[in-house]
Amino acid sequence: MDNLRIKDIRKNIYTMIFPIILENVLQMTTGLISMAIIGRISAIAVAAIGLSSRITQVVWAIFKGITTGATVFVAQAYGAGNNEKLKNVIKQTLISSIVLAITLQQLIYWNASSLLKIFSPKAVLMENSLLYLKIVSFGLPSMVIMLVVAGVLQGMGNSIIPAIIALIMNLVNIVLSYILVFGKFGVPAYSLKGAAFSLVAAQSIGAFIGLVILFRRKGVLNNTVNEKLFKFDIREISRIYRVGIPSALESVFWQLSAIVLTKIILSYGEIAFAAYQIGLQAEAISYMPAVGFYVAATAFVGQSLGAGDRDLGKLYIKEIFKGAVIITSFCAGILFFLPRQIMGMLTTNYEIIIIGAQYLLLMGPVQFPQNLAGVLNGALRGAGYTEIPMIISAIGLWGVRIPLALFFTYKLKTSIAGIWIAIIIDLSIRFILSATLYKKKNIYSAKALV
Repeated sequence: MDNLRIKDIRKNIYTMIFPIILENVLQMTTGLISMAIIGRISAIAVAAIGLSSRITQVVWAIFKGITTGATVFVAQAYGAGNNEKLKNVIKQTLISSIVLAITLQQLIYWNASSLLKIFSPKAVLMENSLLYLKIVSFGLPSMVIMLVVAGVLQGMGNSIIPAIIALIMNLVNIVLSYILVFGKFGVPAYSLKGAAFSLVAAQSIGAFIGLVILFRRKGVLNNTVNEKLFKFDIREISRIYRVGIPSALESVFWQLSAIVLTKIILSYGEIAFAAYQIGLQAEAISYMPAVGFYVAATAFVGQSLGAGDRDLGKLYIKEIFKGAVIITSFCAGILFFLPRQIMGMLTTNYEIIIIGAQYLLLMGPVQFPQNLAGVLNGALRGAGYTEIPMIISAIGLWGVRIPLALFFTYKLKTSIAGIWIAIIIDLSIRFILSATLYKKKNIYSAKALV
């Protein structure tokens, strides 16, 4: 019986994880292709996208956290078979997120210059970053809709539809980027502006498909239009946000630390920053596939608690952890043994290749603590303990990474490798904290939220 149960668990895990891995690999591939396209324009263009992304990723972080709260409630409601609760959680998350996203988009658009001045960019970099940021800000509401759609469907164990949406969106982005950046098929070459337009168009198409999926005849919100779709349930929204805000803050801590780290790296020059940006894209080779295991940990622990089956949750995490070790071993090996080859695929600039290859070489081994901590934190979130990963991130990023990066750069005046060392120390400490708190916190005896 146990062997049969383990087989069913593995089937459920990989049925969910493979589409997520595919989705993330598609996003990674699109990012790599887009970076390769922009990397052939100029280092300034790469840096401009990097600066703009620091701003838009803060918005992504906020809503990624909010949708994590929704995923927890959806998973537990789904596990408990509470369809009314399930539908209301999705509806309230969707309408509140759209309103908030539009508000933030307007704030970013009209204050783009002030936000970018945080990085003290040179005139040319400022001009390019401002152009890109203002255009891509219009894609933020669409990005948020896709986050909500993916989050709630994954909470129900459905990761195939988000993967299909990602496939369509990424294909649109790649094709439009090629046409609009370089000027193909009779279309003028819009360079950096073309990359921005392509991203917004792709996000809009993805959001439209996501809404169709939710509201179609067989969709989870198929009858919601007749049930006062835009009626806010403040109590439900506050419960979702109360669980999601710690995850949002966790992600915001990441993005704010990235802003500070960006400013530090820019002190080494724009070439160094461009190398870091491309290195981050390449590092996604390891991170993106592992995200599937994080999401699965949250969803299946939540469903197990909702169904009142604590032992099932333990079995799920055991199998998810094993899978994460296997995929990380493969992906980390690519980063460690082929760093120059990977960088050479993304840029022809020799200086960028050398700096970026050093980054990938050092980041290879540290993928293990990073990805395994992600699984443990996913399990904690599924049980509703979203504040624990938030606290761990705050300690690692603001108590270790940023202070060490500042110390190495401005006190010891090391090469940029000092920053890479600070990142390694941070990730290692956070894994130790995650493992310790996971063992101390009996999450499988936690009371379900629904």
